[in-house]
This record gives sequence, structure tokens and C-alpha cells, in this order.
Amino acid sequence: MTPLSGPADWRPSCAPEALRLRAGLLARMRAFFEARGVLEVDTPALSRAAVTDPALASFAVDWHGPEPGRLWLQTSPEYAMKRLLAAGSGPIWQLAKVFRDGEAGRRHNPEFSLLEWYRPGFDHHALMDEVIDLVSELLAGRRALAEPERIRYQDAFLQHAGVDPFAADVPALRVACTRHALVPPPGMPEAQVEPWLDLLLSHVIEPRLGCGRLSFLYDYPPAQAALACIRRDETPAVGSRFELYLDGVELANGFHELGDAGEQRARFEADNRARVRAALPVMPVDEALLAALASGLPACAGVALGFDRLLMLAANAGGLDAVLAFPVDRA
Repeated sequence: MTPLSGPADWRPSCAPEALRLRAGLLARMRAFFEARGVLEVDTPALSRAAVTDPALASFAVDWHGPEPGRLWLQTSPEYAMKRLLAAGSGPIWQLAKVFRDGEAGRRHNPEFSLLEWYRPGFDHHALMDEVIDLVSELLAGRRALAEPERIRYQDAFLQHAGVDPFAADVPALRVACTRHALVPPPGMPEAQVEPWLDLLLSHVIEPRLGCGRLSFLYDYPPAQAALACIRRDETPAVGSRFELYLDGVELANGFHELGDAGEQRARFEADNRARVRAALPVMPVDEALLAALASGLPACAGVALGFDRLLMLAANAGGLDAVLAFPVDRA
């Protein structure tokens, strides 16, 4: 692989005001969680396992220690934090440095700060309430927000894309794309609806969410439940998951967490089968997480919030470069 060229400029890309804003919001955040009895924790950035989600790419690191081998930089502290929960930590939070390969752009950087917290005894609705409280506290004095909005995934598609995501097949989703002048990229599958739903979500629905207020999209199709519980007693069945948007920017992803080790293993294995079909490398499954789930994860909800993106919105900036000291092109 060709080495990266040296940075074009040694200076930080953000102004000193952005550094002070970051420090101020972090102080508010610590005070918020301390007042609510949520413990700040720290977990490793390196792991023997990696994320299996086909939409995420992990950085590999070769370790030359006593037991040499391959380690992986975390894309999220989720797995390690769930091990703490299973060991009896109670409610916990951390602001972690996380790493995702191939991500760069106005709203993406391969290294970024992710705020993640877990609340035993909460479902995803109760956690949405707390997300509102935290984000409103952090944006106080900088952004005036209208009343928050909560909209089901199905209703958002019906309202903004004119199609039922739980019933539509690929031809119907292709028609919806045409109706919105959306040209599908080459290679879109003809037998899988999820990539088509993601296309409509990112290009048609997301830009209409969070216009001057916090908007929660919730109750996803089971195939997109990720690490969330699935409520199979409802018609249609839904994944207890939410995402938060402000000004069309995705800020957070939350779950009423799945605690079944067998089902979680099956999802990891399904992810790796999808990776094989997409010619992506198969990733090592986190056996420590599965053992923790088998020992008993307390019923809880958890959420990951992009702290740098929140800073960007608090600063009314056009991109992450305005709030990061050294983005990847200056690293």
C-alpha cells in the first residue's frame, strides 16, 4: 500500500473557539451524567474481535507481543460496555475514540468521538426522553429548537417516500426511486429490499428529518434491528431501534438491547454470510460479548451519539473540519 503523503498544513483545521466549545460541552455532559448517577467508564480501543456489520469496515492492527496476532480498532465501545453491564456496572457512559475505515467527507472522519451510554431498566422510548434532555442541555444557548418529533420508520416512508417499507418489494421501491428522481447506483440487488430502503432513507427521508428540531425515527424492520430486540408480537414485527436527526444530520443510533446470546450469535453469523456475498472479509465474532450475554445482560437500552457531529451543529458549521483539530488530511 502506498504511504500517505505528509500533511499539507501543520496547523489545526478548527479555530480556538471550536476547541473551547468542545471543552465546554464535555463539561456539561459530565455534569449531566453525574447528576443522574450514570458512571463514566473507559474501555479498550483494541479488541481481538471486530464488528461483523457489512456496512462497517474495521481497521486491523498487527500485534507483536507475547501472543502475536491481529487486533482490531473499535468501531464502537458497545461490546466492551455490555460486558461491564453483564458484570454489574449499573448505568454507564463514555466518550470514546472510535475508528471506521473508508469514512471521510464533510460529515465523516476515520477517527471520531462517540458518546455511548446504557440505562438498565429503560426501553428505547425512555432512552429517547433522556437523549432529548441531554442534547437540549448541550445545545442550550446555541440552538433554539422546536418541540421534538417522533415518527415510526413505516410512517416516515409512507409520508415522505409514498411506499410501505414493510410490504414493498424491489420493483415497488424502484418505482418510488423514479418518482423522486433518484437514480439507483450500479449493482443494486434485485432480490434484497434493504439496500433499496437505505437508498430511499438517505436520499429522500433523512433530508426531511430534524428541520429545526430533534426528530426520532423508530421501530425499524426486523432485518435492520442490528443489536436491538425484535417485538414479534406486533403486526408487523419491528426492531426496537431509533435514530436521531437534526437538520437532516444523523446524530444517534439507539436500541432496546438484545440480551439473547443465541440470537446475537445468529445475527453475527448472518452478517458474515452477507459479507461473503458482498466479497468482504469475514470478521472474527466477539466471543467475550456472547459469553457476557449468556451470563445475563440486564434489560437495558443504549445509544451511541456522534459527539463531533453535535459540535458541528452547535457551532453552525458546514463540516467536521471546523470542529476537529486535525482531521485525516492533517493527521
